[in-house]
Amino acid sequence: MKKELISTIYLHNGFAVKGPSDFSSPIDAYELSIKLNDCGADRLIIFDLSSEDNEHETNLLKIREISSKIDLEIIGGGNIKRLEDVKKLLYAGCDKVIMNGSKPEFEEKLLEASKRFGKENIYVSVNDASLFGKEYIKENSNGFFIMNEKLVNDTLDVPFITVVSSNELEKISNLLSNEKAIGISGDFLNDPSFDFYALKRALKKNGIDTDTFDAKLKWSELKTNSDGLIPCVVQDIKTDEVLMLAYMNEESFNKTLETGLMTYWSRSRQELWTKGLTSGHIQYVKSLTADCDFDTILAKVSQVGAACHTGAHSCFFNEIAKKEVKNKNPLEIFEDVYGVIMDRKEHPKEGSYTNYLFDKGLDKILKKVGEECTELVVAAKNTEPQEIVYEESDLLYHVMVLMAEKGITWNDITRELAKR
Repeated sequence: MKKELISTIYLHNGFAVKGPSDFSSPIDAYELSIKLNDCGADRLIIFDLSSEDNEHETNLLKIREISSKIDLEIIGGGNIKRLEDVKKLLYAGCDKVIMNGSKPEFEEKLLEASKRFGKENIYVSVNDASLFGKEYIKENSNGFFIMNEKLVNDTLDVPFITVVSSNELEKISNLLSNEKAIGISGDFLNDPSFDFYALKRALKKNGIDTDTFDAKLKWSELKTNSDGLIPCVVQDIKTDEVLMLAYMNEESFNKTLETGLMTYWSRSRQELWTKGLTSGHIQYVKSLTADCDFDTILAKVSQVGAACHTGAHSCFFNEIAKKEVKNKNPLEIFEDVYGVIMDRKEHPKEGSYTNYLFDKGLDKILKKVGEECTELVVAAKNTEPQEIVYEESDLLYHVMVLMAEKGITWNDITRELAKR
C-alpha cells in the first residue's frame, strides 16, 4: 500500500488560515488548493471553521469552487452538527467526510451517516481511541478512518492517518511502517513550497512505498538524436491542447522524474532548464509517454500560466491552413452548447428562445425539463431510434439551461459521475 502525504486547508470566511485557533494572514484558499494539487500532495483535507450559518455557506461555496478544479480526493470536515451537514459537504464536492468522534454522543450520528452515505465515505477523527470501545471500532473498520497524533499502536484494528509536528524522516518512517497507517498530515504539508517529492524519495529509501514518478522505461531504452536529445511534445492535461515542443537529455529526463517538474535541455544556452522557475509558469508532470519508435516523448502537464514565451497559453497559434469540420467530440460539444447558453444569459439577444426561458424564470425552465422528460419516455416506447435522439437532445438542451440558471457546469457533473 502506498503511504500518503496529506495536506490540510482550514477555511475561515472563505479564506485559508493557519489553523483552528490562528486566523491571521488569511490567503486565497482556491489558489492554495491549486498549488497543493500539483506539488505532490496525495489528498486534501478541508476543515470548515465557521461558527455562523452565513460563514458556513461561504465556506461550502469555496469548497465547491475548489472541488470543481482539482484532481485530489477531498476529505471535508468541520461544523458538522447534523446529517444534513454531511450531505452538504458531499454535495459541495467532497469525496469523503470526516466527523468528530471525540464526543461519545456522536456515536449515533456516525452510525447514521455511515448507513445513509456509505461507510466508505465517512472517516472519524478522535483524540483518544479509548473513547470508543474496541468492538465499535472493529465493527466499522472497513470504512472508518482514525486521525490521531498518538494513535500508532499495533493493537488498534483500524486504518488511520497520523498528525505529525515535523518532517523528521526517521519518525515519519516509523509511523508509516505501521501497516494500518494510511499516511500523515501536518502543518508543514500545508505549504505548497514544501518538497513533497524529496520526502517521498527519502521514504522510499527507508522502505516506505509512496506515489512518485517511477519510470517504466529507462533512458537507455529511448532513441536519441545525434546530439543525445529527444523531442518532447507537451500537452495540457485538462484540455488536451498542445502547448509546446522542447528537448530532453538524460539529465533533464531524470530531473523531471525526480522533481515532478518538467525540465528540459536548452539547446541555445546549453544548460538544464526547468520550465517556469524564473517566470512562475511551471509545468507539473502528470504523465510521460514514449511514441511507437521510442524517439519522441509526450508529456501531459498541469500548466501554470502561459507555456509560450510570448505570453500565449500555447506556442501553436500561427494558423497556416484550416478546413472547417464538424466537431464530433461529445464533451467539447456539450461545453460549446453550454457556452452559448451562458453567453445568452450574460448577453441577452432579442428573439432568442434561450433568453425567453431565462426571462420566464426557474419555474418555466423546470416545466420544460419535465415536458421534455415525458416526450423522451414516449419516444422510447416507439420503434424509431432517431426519435429518441431528437427528444433526448431537446432534454439535454433544457437541462443545460437549468444548469446555467443554477450555476452548475459540466465540470461539476463529470466530476460527480467520475466518483460513481
